[in-house]
Amino acid sequence: MDIIQSVRWTDDGRGVRIIDQRLLPGELVERELRTLGDVRDAIRTLAVRGAPAIGIAGAMGLVAVLSPNEAAGGDVLLADARRVAAEIAATRPTAVNLAWALTRVLRAAESVSGTGAEMLTAMRREATAILNEDRAMCRRIGEHGLSLLHDGARVLTHCNAGALATGGIGTALAPIYLAQERGWTIEVFVDESRPLLQGSRLTAWELQRAGVSVIVLTDGMAASLMREQGIDLCIVGADRIAANGDVANKIGTYSLAIAARYHEVPFYVAAPTSTMDPATATGSEIVIEQRDADEVRRIANVATAPPDICAYNPAFDVTPAALVSAIVTDRGIHRPPYAFGESLGALAGAIGG
Repeated sequence: MDIIQSVRWTDDGRGVRIIDQRLLPGELVERELRTLGDVRDAIRTLAVRGAPAIGIAGAMGLVAVLSPNEAAGGDVLLADARRVAAEIAATRPTAVNLAWALTRVLRAAESVSGTGAEMLTAMRREATAILNEDRAMCRRIGEHGLSLLHDGARVLTHCNAGALATGGIGTALAPIYLAQERGWTIEVFVDESRPLLQGSRLTAWELQRAGVSVIVLTDGMAASLMREQGIDLCIVGADRIAANGDVANKIGTYSLAIAARYHEVPFYVAAPTSTMDPATATGSEIVIEQRDADEVRRIANVATAPPDICAYNPAFDVTPAALVSAIVTDRGIHRPPYAFGESLGALAGAIGG
């Protein structure tokens, strides 16, 4: 089973190597991120995307940007780190993992009373830990989510919550990859995920590469598929989960959840604990990124609408907790009613199989 690795250190350990997801499935191209402009551009333009991968790239990118300044004094480097982290964090406000990962790396720097080089060593160690933890986290999500599948299951997913979106084997796709390891036959139906087609371009590409049976459909076909051919379950990722279980994910997720509820198809969300935001009470408080209208008006630089027409283009929507059958995390499966409280420490005891 050939599962892609989307983000890692460069060979010299002073930059971040990513797969440029804007070019898939046509070309498999890797980029190196070494400057603040590199990191911000890669995150903003979706060269790297998916909440966990964004967090990893942001954390590692912070270290990469500061690496040329390792001779600076500790106070100078820490001030630079805080400034650069704030600029990276502002690039994608909806994905909570980005701010979470940057905060972890900054705290590692703040824990060192020493030179800039010593601070950078601590920051690099923390960023590497975030990457390694993400790989292990993906595996645990897969192990918990495997209980929701069976040999011969027909699964519908939206956008991309696989290896390309994480440091490991993905979140929503992790149970599918583990089912593949067991020799189960799983048939995966993938929404195109307009406007940027992360489902057809990315999910279908990585599943096919791994030998999983995959069928692509347009977003508007999902309800008919459920009615005419039957789907056993839907499973998607998340960019932010509010304390009450409301889920922000790629635009179109809400529509899929509504269709699943009407057709009595279980609708599951798979995400790491770091994607949960106990400080955000409900989904109505989540900031939704509004993206360039040309993403709707054009596909692959070909006009699909009049060039000056107004376009509605939120990157995400919020699926109410009432439509979510269960949330699969690295700590287990949580079922309604969702009440994640004010600390993730409380969450650890609340989640069970």
